[in-house]
Amino acid sequence: MKLLHLDSSALGTHSVTRELSAAIAQTWQRTHPGIETRYRDLAADPLPHWAPVSDAADAAVRTGSEAMDEFLAADVVVIGAPMYNFGIPSTLKAWIDRIAVAGKTFRYGPNGPEGLAGGKKLVVASARGGVYGDSSPYDFQESYLRHLFGFLGVTDIEFVRAEGVAHGAEQKVAAIAQAHARIEQALPLAA
Repeated sequence: MKLLHLDSSALGTHSVTRELSAAIAQTWQRTHPGIETRYRDLAADPLPHWAPVSDAADAAVRTGSEAMDEFLAADVVVIGAPMYNFGIPSTLKAWIDRIAVAGKTFRYGPNGPEGLAGGKKLVVASARGGVYGDSSPYDFQESYLRHLFGFLGVTDIEFVRAEGVAHGAEQKVAAIAQAHARIEQALPLAA
């Protein structure tokens, strides 16, 4: 079994999503001894934004191909995805642009688009400064990730959310504790 662990927060050691995604990856490693883990820090080592280059010798094309291979090989994908301006960090979007490729992770058929990357488990560690819940008109983070990965055929998706982390130290501590409780209680059952 292979796990791909991605972080996209620019906050380094102050990042809530980095803390939560690490805990999620550790839970998978604890419950699946021998799981092979690949880690990619999209903030520290960002992928180049997509451009129409097809030369296989181009560094951006090679890096994009590596990202695609890691994604396709993974059985479990853990993503640390903070909410930035109601969406995701541009570094995560750059990675998504490298893995959302017609003919590789989706195709168009007679009945419309078909995802080709199914059979994976996706767990997203989400942190938000505000409180948005499940149906906020301002949440373009989770809805986008759900839609995008569903389009690629990944439908087994879990979100571990810490909300209101900018509402003061007490709320931040409580939100992180609730997220850790969810990781410890719910994720091993889903694994």
